[in-house]
Amino acid sequence: MSDSFELWDLRVEVIAPEGGPIYCGAKVGDYFELRGEMIHMPPGQGFSIYSLAALLPLLPAKQRDTHPNDWMSTDAEVACPDPNCSTRFRITRIRKRTFSHAETTAVPLAADTAPESET
Repeated sequence: MSDSFELWDLRVEVIAPEGGPIYCGAKVGDYFELRGEMIHMPPGQGFSIYSLAALLPLLPAKQRDTHPNDWMSTDAEVACPDPNCSTRFRITRIRKRTFSHAETTAVPLAADTAPESET
């Protein structure tokens, strides 16, 4: 039995309406990519910890395949946590990456455990 699994790499990009107020320090077009568990930002670009705090709980779920009818499959924009800021963060799945269970955790797979079937 293979111990591999797949996750989506994600791109999170700042979008905002034309002329909308921005208070979180972001600029339209700023982005980061999530590759596995690692966040990658372009050199010289930052990202508000408050914006990250709003996004982080959603990212592991967006990395996984979901049912087409699940809202996690269809909803791609997250509002800035500052209610006075017009920015939104668009989460896009960009590519799948394969990982090995043994390379991501010290907990072994049970030899006699078959993967759970979907219901």
